[in-house]
Amino acid sequence: MRKVVYNCAVSLDGFIEGPNGEFDWCFADQDYGMSAFMARIDTVLYGRKSYELALKMGQAFGKEHEHYVFSTTMTEAAENVTLIKDKVSEHVKAIKAAPGKDIWLFGGADLAGSLMNEGLVDELALAVHPIVLGQGKPLFTNVQHRVQYKLESVQPYDTGLIIVNYVLK
Repeated sequence: MRKVVYNCAVSLDGFIEGPNGEFDWCFADQDYGMSAFMARIDTVLYGRKSYELALKMGQAFGKEHEHYVFSTTMTEAAENVTLIKDKVSEHVKAIKAAPGKDIWLFGGADLAGSLMNEGLVDELALAVHPIVLGQGKPLFTNVQHRVQYKLESVQPYDTGLIIVNYVLK
């Protein structure tokens, strides 16, 4: 079965955005394993806010990946993007059961928390940046119980960034 991988940048103090939604602190000076990661996925899951951010940044939603946005408030999505308005866990279970490569849970924190509550986040791939933001959007929101992961790998970079991979126990 395919894995859902929450792959995201996070500060040392556990934030994925600064207090004003900024992510200018994220390193973009080298690949940091993203090419290899992109080769292992064929599907991307977005929460509404992450999807809107991707649109704002000019993200192309090409046919090389399946794209799903989860939102109760949106009425339409871009071409090649499937809008899912309800029964989130049922849809994600069906996506996981379908043939294909792994699935990137692009964001956001609310969607990640919801899927974690259902045991649907199989792997965490955290790009831990050497910065303390002090405040912002936390890595997870609304997680209602403990979810145990085990360390799979750690990849340090000369910039101080580390990629930490955990898999669901």
